[in-house]
Amino acid sequence: MDKIKVGVIGGAGYTGGELIRLLVFHPQIELVSIHSNSQKGKKIYEVHQDLIGDSDLVFTDEVNKNVDAVFLALPHGEAKGFLEKNEFLPSTVIIDLSTDFRDESENFVYGMPEINKSRIINAKKIANPGCFATGIQLALAPAIAHRIIEGPIHINGVTGSTGAGKKLSETTHFSERNQNVSVYKLFDHQHLKEIKKTFHELDMKFKNNLFFVPYRGNFSRGIWITAYGTLDRSIEEVKEKYQAFYADEPFTHVSDNEIMLKQAVNTNKCLISLQEKEGQLVIYAAIDNLLKGAAGQAVQNMNLAFGLDEKTGLNLKSIAF
Repeated sequence: MDKIKVGVIGGAGYTGGELIRLLVFHPQIELVSIHSNSQKGKKIYEVHQDLIGDSDLVFTDEVNKNVDAVFLALPHGEAKGFLEKNEFLPSTVIIDLSTDFRDESENFVYGMPEINKSRIINAKKIANPGCFATGIQLALAPAIAHRIIEGPIHINGVTGSTGAGKKLSETTHFSERNQNVSVYKLFDHQHLKEIKKTFHELDMKFKNNLFFVPYRGNFSRGIWITAYGTLDRSIEEVKEKYQAFYADEPFTHVSDNEIMLKQAVNTNKCLISLQEKEGQLVIYAAIDNLLKGAAGQAVQNMNLAFGLDEKTGLNLKSIAF
């Protein structure tokens, strides 16, 4: 088949850089345009220096509208305005990585493959989930669908510094982040909105309170989720439900062993482990915030929209040590 012509809008940041790395080596993709107002005229490898020798593409401030697919890696709140000013072909698949369309407005489909695959396959507009939202939803989706947890659900999540984006801020300085942990947006993280929407779709009677405590971690990449709530059945049955829920999903794996964050970093995987403790179901989940939590999932969604094997271009290895 002819290669899929792809453009990236907002290619200078962490997520844009990860998209470029994946797309440069994707066997079915021709990366034809990478847009950035701040880096226009520079070669890609001058900004993303690990790509030296892999691509001679140059950043441009012109929008190539003759593409089969376009990824919007713009700051939150800017994608909607960009699409109002730039109209693509009706056949172009648009994948937005910001928060702008996660409510599925303007005919966007929420891009969580493990939950929404049948709609993604036929979509022309896909809203990529948030990074915390991805980890939390995959950790809890089978429990919500099968009403496994009674009462409130408590969630702790630790994210690496790349989750805050490339632009420097007070909480991303090395001296602030290193050897340090801090809480932010207690019980009020913006990803809770899309999480609750998905849970209501999995179970129309869902009404559990979600108490989410997000932490800034002192590492660069990855998200670690711990969720727990009152268990109303045996842990053996829970494990069977989880295994069955993800049986056909190539990137989400339920482990019988304890998991570590490093097993997921640099991959498009979500790793999950389960245990019962004092009547509580405790769920651990690990993802890479820039891959399964952003660029990797976006490419997975593109693969589905174009009828490709969803693993194409995403056979990545973890950094074990």
